[in-house]
Amino acid sequence: MSDASLSRSKSIFYGWIVVFAAFLVMFTGFGAAYTFPAFFEPLSTSFGASRGTVSLVFSSAGFLYFVLGAVSGPLADRFGPRPVVGFGMACIGLGLIAVSWADSLAAIIVFYGIGIGIGVGFSYVPAIGTVQRWFLLHRGRASGWAVAGIGIGTMAAPPLAAWIIAALGWRDAYVTLGVAVLLLGAVATFLLRASPACMGLQPDGSSAAVEAASSAAAPAGLALREVLRHPVFWRLYVACALACIGTFVPFVHLAPFAQDQGLSRSEGVWLVGMIGVGSTLGRFVLGGLADRMGRGRALSLIILGTGLALLYWLMATGFIALAIFALAFGIFYGGFVALIPAFTADLFGLRAASAVIGVLYTSVAGGTLLGPTLAGWAFDTTGSYSWPIIICAIGCFLAAGLVVRMGRAAP
Repeated sequence: MSDASLSRSKSIFYGWIVVFAAFLVMFTGFGAAYTFPAFFEPLSTSFGASRGTVSLVFSSAGFLYFVLGAVSGPLADRFGPRPVVGFGMACIGLGLIAVSWADSLAAIIVFYGIGIGIGVGFSYVPAIGTVQRWFLLHRGRASGWAVAGIGIGTMAAPPLAAWIIAALGWRDAYVTLGVAVLLLGAVATFLLRASPACMGLQPDGSSAAVEAASSAAAPAGLALREVLRHPVFWRLYVACALACIGTFVPFVHLAPFAQDQGLSRSEGVWLVGMIGVGSTLGRFVLGGLADRMGRGRALSLIILGTGLALLYWLMATGFIALAIFALAFGIFYGGFVALIPAFTADLFGLRAASAVIGVLYTSVAGGTLLGPTLAGWAFDTTGSYSWPIIICAIGCFLAAGLVVRMGRAAP
């Protein structure tokens, strides 16, 4: 059955199927990545490594998957999202399986970094960029639902991984997760479609004749080379870099931070899962709210809230206080991830949406590499996370100031 026939044979707008496919990509890829807190102590114990060194496993993968968005975005614009996303999902699954064979932490950094880094890098940006093409009026909501997969994956995967590790050991746990990624990734890839035009539709579900859709003009907006010459893009780039220095520190260090206060490893892993709970709420609620109040204004408030949440982390003592932090931080993190693609499309249009988002995410790469690794090394040196958390909060406050007055760039 052709895509056009499929679109007419179903009562539901296929754009929401694309949102579900993107959701599944996020749930699978980031869920696998954010199991890392469950593996933090087993890896440290098995290889006798410090916190800074173990943090480098996650940071190197995060650096790669945000840098590679600059490659996967243009590839998806040229060849369509399905082959690019399918390759990414395969890399994640095979990379996790390969980690189970590692005999040193250096090998884990290589296998995990290549598998998760390349895999998420080739799946995330093409999937979320595709969602932007299917929606206009409800773009913030659609993005929020799609990236809610990250939040639900963060909520479910770390406790699940901890349970599998307890039952099978960390090596077999990686094999189990790798096989699951391969299966779910195949389903997500099959459901993706590049644009409403290829199915005889228009954004947000308006019907259109197949012939008219196929002859329609290219999406409005700036070409990538025009975006890269625009000062608004570089202002947004710097804002993302500053905000993301602290974005991934709790994902890596909240669990060991909790254990330093006397909480169990299981409680620490559950706290990371609570970030996922808050993140899911943020993506569902804040994306739709931003459509009504203005996505630029909402984004600046969300980044400001992230900085305030990080400062609260410094004062949080005990499971309840840390759970409040995890929920609040997760809500703001979820809103940030939901709004960045939609806000970028607002600013620069859809002409090169995946490519622009991919290049923008290279700014996130630096923060992902620096934040968790420097926080780990700071703890190894001083025995405290205080200064890294303060620096991360200041970065958020500066980023919020850059975003608050940002205007539309595309004609």
